[in-house]
Amino acid sequence: MRTKFAVLALLGVFLFAGVAGAAEPSPFHIGIMTGTLSQSEDSLRGAELMIQKYGDVNKGGRVVHVTYPDSFMAEMETTISQITGLADDPEMKVIVVNEAIPGTAEAFRRVREKRPDILLLAGSAQEDPAVITSAADLAIIPDDISRGYTIPLGAQKMGAKTFVHISFPRHMSYETLGRRRAIMEEACKDLGIQFVFETAPDPTSDVGVAGAQQFILEKMPAWIEKYGKDTAFFCTNDAHTEPLLKRIAEQGGYFVEADLPSPLMGYPGALGIDLSQERGNWPAILKKVEEAVEKAGGKGRMGTWAFSYGYTTTVALTEFGKRVVEGNAKADNMGDLIGCFNAFTPGAKWNASYYTDAGTGVSNKKMVMVRQDTYVLGKGYLGVADVEVPEKYFKVTR
Repeated sequence: MRTKFAVLALLGVFLFAGVAGAAEPSPFHIGIMTGTLSQSEDSLRGAELMIQKYGDVNKGGRVVHVTYPDSFMAEMETTISQITGLADDPEMKVIVVNEAIPGTAEAFRRVREKRPDILLLAGSAQEDPAVITSAADLAIIPDDISRGYTIPLGAQKMGAKTFVHISFPRHMSYETLGRRRAIMEEACKDLGIQFVFETAPDPTSDVGVAGAQQFILEKMPAWIEKYGKDTAFFCTNDAHTEPLLKRIAEQGGYFVEADLPSPLMGYPGALGIDLSQERGNWPAILKKVEEAVEKAGGKGRMGTWAFSYGYTTTVALTEFGKRVVEGNAKADNMGDLIGCFNAFTPGAKWNASYYTDAGTGVSNKKMVMVRQDTYVLGKGYLGVADVEVPEKYFKVTR
């Protein structure tokens, strides 16, 4: 049986207020690596919050933040050297990488060789579970196994009759993403929804982010005409999300949630939403995005998570690492981990479980899968966090 841990975050004020500039000299440091603003804004904003809360190392605080290159597949050694470079700081005790792109496991292995005292935490791990957990103390991924069922279920609840999955070979080679795609196809069959797979350019290829986004902008009208306005679209890449949302708002279709869900994932750019005054205030961000979606005619057709997955994972893992080093949490305690997710997501409902290998049925206690309830803009929560996913889907392989 899978080990499950369902939680309901308490309503309340944000717990992350803090003054960074006045931080006392830190007894230990925390390194955070995220993507850049163009590829992984939410994860990066989470790092900024942690600097605000615990201070910049250069100003006597705890946190140092670095980013990996946009072309991370071609510049893997750069990523590895940046991570291992964090371990050169003798006061470094925690390293958080979110997203844990390919190369993270190798970097963690090198860190482990020279600094076994550093806690290594991987968010949104993109390497195979056995690979990343052989090097990391803990890895977090979206619960793509359960979401392989709950996203098509959400699409059905919203009114979709066709489900279009958009991706490219690199992502489909990843264990969890390839397995989720297979589960989605199986779930669509069971739910009476047509499943379609479409290929789009990889933003890390020669076409770049701009070329990949232009492809989606140009293809979406044809896809909507071909499959109909009662079609739900899902893409596996952040860069594809903005143009996808733009065309859905303009021309019809459904969008349950992003690969890494967030009110900031694609919506501001797609709908021209200025959120500069709401920065860091997730209820205010959600409200403004919801108003823009309703104005654009997308009420009830477009969804997200109320709190960003990328943002929450960065801050939760950083907080968790800090608590572990301070002796206020245990590295192998799921309750302590989810407590850190709760601290930054008042009112949100989470479900968490350990990753289970489909072939062996063995749970990996170093890889935790998390999911948050889907929020349909203009309607509210779908209630899918409470859904008991049929056991058969946990045995589906890619």
